[in-house]
Amino acid sequence: MVGILGKKIGMTHVYDEAGRLTAVTAIEAGPCYILQVKTKEKDGYTAIQLGFGAKKENRVKKPEAGRFKKAGTSALKFIREFRVKDVTAYKEGQKIEADLFAKGDWVDVIGTSIGRGFQGGVRRHNWTGGPGGHGSMFHRAIGSIQSGARLNRVTKGHNMPGHMGSERVTVQNLEIYSVDKENNLLVVKGPVPGHRNCYLLIAESKKRPKGFVKHKVVATITKKKGVKAQTAAAKK
Repeated sequence: MVGILGKKIGMTHVYDEAGRLTAVTAIEAGPCYILQVKTKEKDGYTAIQLGFGAKKENRVKKPEAGRFKKAGTSALKFIREFRVKDVTAYKEGQKIEADLFAKGDWVDVIGTSIGRGFQGGVRRHNWTGGPGGHGSMFHRAIGSIQSGARLNRVTKGHNMPGHMGSERVTVQNLEIYSVDKENNLLVVKGPVPGHRNCYLLIAESKKRPKGFVKHKVVATITKKKGVKAQTAAAKK
């Protein structure tokens, strides 16, 4: 799985050639540097370890400083791994930029959702809630949480009020709208998890690999009775 690290800039909207409005998210993707190349013989699996984001030298611990010095890079703040099948094309200190992806590619974006603090069940789990009338004494309360008369206990994992957000979230199958190599900028269609300036992992989509062509079915009426479906390849 090929990927890059980045930082969420924010959301905006763009218009395509047909004048259709599309919501997009701008991501500062790279430059990233390879800090370590892991092999199956030494580490038991194959992966590359990337670093992104400048870090102050006075905040770097000695073991980390030696690690950055070995890779020949400056101090980096956000470090994550990507599993790859073949590591022969990578080496320590190698620079990876936004042009790793191209317009039309599909990616999965991983990040941490915005924290909402302690929330009740109506907001956290979309409970219906009780009547909203004046005499009602049951508006947004929990109500009965017992499973049934036979079980006579609360089932494990029951939806309850509690801490909401601040969880690792993966949004799959986002199409890249544009790539700006000079400014290390990726623009993807749709929203991505997290607040502004949060760190993200942008990886090649697992369900739609590179070079995926979206197909649409166009129905055409034939001379005979009925409708015949013809498949035409169309890439957005």
